[in-house]
Amino acid sequence: MIKILWVDDEIELLKPHVMFLAAKGYEVETCNNGYDAVEMVTSTAYDLIILDEMMPGMTGLETLPLIKEIRPSTPVIMVTKSEEENIMDKAIGSKIADYIIKPVNPNQVLLSIKKNLHSQQLVTEQTTADYRAEFGRIAAQQQMASTFQDWCNLYRRITSWEIELSESTDQSIKEVLSFQKNEADQEFCKFVRRNYYDWINRRTDNIPVMSHTLMRQRILPEVDASGKTTLLLIDNMRYDQWRTISPLLRGLYDVAVDDFYCAILPTATQYARNAIFAGLMPLSIDRIMPDRWLNDNEDGGKNQYEEEFLRRLLSQAGKSYKTSFDKLVRPEAGRRLVENIRRVYDADFSVIIYNFLDILSHARTETDVIRELTDDEAAFRSLTRSWFEHSELFTLLKLLSENGHTVIITSDHGTIRVDNPVRVTGDRETSPNLRYKTGRNLDYNSREVYEVLRPEDIQLPSSSLTSSYIFAYNRDFLVYNNDANKYIRYYRNTFQHGGISMEEMIVPYVVLKPKRG
Repeated sequence: MIKILWVDDEIELLKPHVMFLAAKGYEVETCNNGYDAVEMVTSTAYDLIILDEMMPGMTGLETLPLIKEIRPSTPVIMVTKSEEENIMDKAIGSKIADYIIKPVNPNQVLLSIKKNLHSQQLVTEQTTADYRAEFGRIAAQQQMASTFQDWCNLYRRITSWEIELSESTDQSIKEVLSFQKNEADQEFCKFVRRNYYDWINRRTDNIPVMSHTLMRQRILPEVDASGKTTLLLIDNMRYDQWRTISPLLRGLYDVAVDDFYCAILPTATQYARNAIFAGLMPLSIDRIMPDRWLNDNEDGGKNQYEEEFLRRLLSQAGKSYKTSFDKLVRPEAGRRLVENIRRVYDADFSVIIYNFLDILSHARTETDVIRELTDDEAAFRSLTRSWFEHSELFTLLKLLSENGHTVIITSDHGTIRVDNPVRVTGDRETSPNLRYKTGRNLDYNSREVYEVLRPEDIQLPSSSLTSSYIFAYNRDFLVYNNDANKYIRYYRNTFQHGGISMEEMIVPYVVLKPKRG
């Protein structure tokens, strides 16, 4: 039961109010002077204190700091006859939680108590009720989704509720939302399977902006329109993670564009990020620049030539921007860039690739402590925000805002937390990724994956004449039959990418304009 101390020199006259609160389930103890109040607070931990401002002997304003010295975190509601500014300034300066003007109304007291003791509970209860009302509308929106933009709108809506309900203590409503999101992902996978071939081969009019068209269709027009522009590509960043860090930027930037684009398959750095900077699908990169493309089964770094790809694309597009290009993998690289920020300032178009979230995803898989700290999406978002708030990336964004740079924030793909193993077999040349496989002798249940028997059909290179690709759906992950149980235990509930899901393919694309003055 919540325990309240009410201190007032006319406490006998307030007995009806005390009885009213008792009827509402509160335990209320009383006293009629500041001296007794300090003694009672010393011996008892109250959840809340109601304190009269004008009392003989020791006033409420004199009692308040003594109470706060003993119980600094206990909320105190000040009751006063006066709204004089200097009295309120003194009280607020002493960190009162709220104040009430006499004559006291019982409902007014109850409202103040609820505001200070139950505000989070009331918010989550209201949020839960709002989601219950929204459930049917989301289901209807899912049934009617027929374009990529429709799915972006649905994903935005579901993600917003996921964030809203993350503080709720109602586990049942979280389970309902999780079920609804999983169902939406299943339908999105079917949508991609029906349309992906036509998008890649331009056999339909309704083609989303994709990895290989992002630069020409979105980014370069923004640079032309805005002048000094920085592209910040945060590897592995999902929309919910962007939503988590975006409040920290409100004082620095206005959001001019809050949109999405579609990552190509596989939703893996080797394919998607190279496609962004080359402005080409992987098959075209391999054909035009064969010495700059390595297949999955070939040794060597798979993303070594992004700056070269970008310069080639800019030249072909007739752009003569002064550019800078930085890839930040470790914190010290971020510190060095902060120290040498002038070259970013001087560039018309600067590119910064930040790999931390990718590193964090892998660390979560490999490190028990990080896995425990990020048990679910909400915890992963929380860790993302904590990292960002103390990172050199946040410092860079502050500096770019001060220098008047437009900033484009996006990613190459997202990640999804996997939990359902799907068994495959392949030879030793088969790619190791858990969300897609490519190789010559793949054996699998074709109903469980999106199979592409001819990689050129979706503009992907092949390591041999008989190579094929398969992609995992939704929260599936691909495991070999050999030592399957060992790998299932190790990789279940880890964040992976490379396959088909809203989280991996619907990638945030945000344009930030620096605040003036």
